[in-house]
Amino acid sequence: MGEKPYLYYFNILSCITATNIITATMDGLQCPTTQVRDVILSLNLDLCPAFLLPSTPALGRCIPSVGSEILPASSLNTTNITQGINGLLDTLNAREISTKIFEDIARSWYWILIALAISLVLSLLFLLLLRLVAGPLVLVLILGVLGVLAYGIYHCWKEYKTLRDKGATISQLGFTTNLSAYQSVQETWLVALILISVLEGILLLLLIFLRQRIRIAIALLEEASKAVGQMMSTLFFPLLTFVLLLICVAYWVMTALPPSTISCFLDFFPGYLATSGQPQYRWWAPSGTDPGCQDVINKTCNPLDNFSITNCPGLTCQFLGYSSSGPAQRSLFNLQIYGILGLFWTLNWVLALGQCVLAGAFASFYWAFNKPQDIPSCPLTAAFFRTLRYHTGSLAFGALILTLVQIVRVVLEYLDHKLRGAQNSLIRCLMCCLKCCFWCLEKFIKFLNRNAYIMIAVYGKNFCISAKNAFMLLMRNIVRVVVLDKVTDLLLFFGKLLVVSGVGILSFFFFTGRIPALKEEFRSPDLNYYWLPIMVSILGAYVIASGFFSVFSMCVDTLFLCFLEDLERNDGSLAKPYYMSKNLMKILGKKNERPSGEKRKKAK
Repeated sequence: MGEKPYLYYFNILSCITATNIITATMDGLQCPTTQVRDVILSLNLDLCPAFLLPSTPALGRCIPSVGSEILPASSLNTTNITQGINGLLDTLNAREISTKIFEDIARSWYWILIALAISLVLSLLFLLLLRLVAGPLVLVLILGVLGVLAYGIYHCWKEYKTLRDKGATISQLGFTTNLSAYQSVQETWLVALILISVLEGILLLLLIFLRQRIRIAIALLEEASKAVGQMMSTLFFPLLTFVLLLICVAYWVMTALPPSTISCFLDFFPGYLATSGQPQYRWWAPSGTDPGCQDVINKTCNPLDNFSITNCPGLTCQFLGYSSSGPAQRSLFNLQIYGILGLFWTLNWVLALGQCVLAGAFASFYWAFNKPQDIPSCPLTAAFFRTLRYHTGSLAFGALILTLVQIVRVVLEYLDHKLRGAQNSLIRCLMCCLKCCFWCLEKFIKFLNRNAYIMIAVYGKNFCISAKNAFMLLMRNIVRVVVLDKVTDLLLFFGKLLVVSGVGILSFFFFTGRIPALKEEFRSPDLNYYWLPIMVSILGAYVIASGFFSVFSMCVDTLFLCFLEDLERNDGSLAKPYYMSKNLMKILGKKNERPSGEKRKKAK
């Protein structure tokens, strides 16, 4: 091959139409053998070029010249050659772009890893520092929201006053479909002013009346930060969950998807359901209307047989699909539904396993009376094996309930896709209502399952009892639930924004070469598309921050349920002491009763 470095195309006209590579590779490739053929047969089988054109080397290929001489007896013309060259260049451009992308990844992968490491460190520092800055940070965020609304009130009043002085009213404008025109009338800004003012007033009243519950939410966030600091291994537990999810999806892909979807893996893992049947092959030719091809086109063939049909140029044996006859093939649809049900069920079970394991680990932190001395050793490992041994059935039952709702949603989406062209407005309205209802039902079941898994990890009871107890406990403390949920969402959103924006800005300045103070070995590499490593870094930072903050969110929910149970079951006496932190007891005005010996010592 060293003597022939350039690729020559036998027929440049074949580049005009796209070729299905997957179908071509599935026709079966055979090694060439030494054979003696006549000239016509060799040309028909594309073993020799039918014509030669003057070419020039470019990109490792022989590109024909458009202005080359064409034989008079030939069916070629300049238009055909130009179309073939354009098709070839389109293919080369696509390959060139993909090659440049791989080159950029290869040149910048270690810098991308550094950016991901920075996002990991930022996420970890944010969670660990919440024990110190949770209160001030929540205060700053709340003041920021109030400040934005206050500026909105000022801006609306300014615009309203200006338009009122000009006398621009909605009666002069009339009705119009141009929504931007309503910005020039005073009534629009008056309505916006009233709405924002009402919202500002509601938020101020909520802050005044719910300040005690906001202090409790901040204290729980600080406790969650301490719990994560005591059990750092919990931050990396989502990696195990991700691996288990990947295994479930890979197994389903290998057994259920058609071979054209997973053709890269068919040599090792065939798609058993989609390929359950005998393969069918048919004759195909580019010019099926030729007299020599009409007798064989669309007839069955075997790609392993040697065929010698010379009167039909370009005749090939094409793969069509798998036969649908037989009892197994007739029930193939049912097997596919069973496979989808199993996929959803196993995925939900894996997610439930991760939530229950984390809940068990964080519950062991809360119910340790003297922290950190009473925290058991290896709490995450102990919670993992305890969950697998005692709670597998409960998690499977909860995952099954969620799976059934998700399957119904999938069926509704399928029906909506099929009925999208229907003109019946009643059917479309009914479908929209059903989709909305089942979406809300899925959200509710996820919320209920999450808290049920926490109660399972704490008390070890079955799913139904745990779900009922968790729901009733939350309903008795609904205001605290709402306040804690919103404060936690606000903090985690700010944390994600901080991590992702920080990594994105740093990546932008680095990969665009806007940090001139760096030494030569620390300079950014020469890239074809500088935005590619920036986007990869931002996406990776978001995934890392979401994984870390999901653990923190589970910790907050677990400690919150334990806190509510502690309030209802204990009274601070020697027999039933509170397990909450001293900060929480101080906020609630509660305290534990001291033993008589400690009282005498303190009196002395």
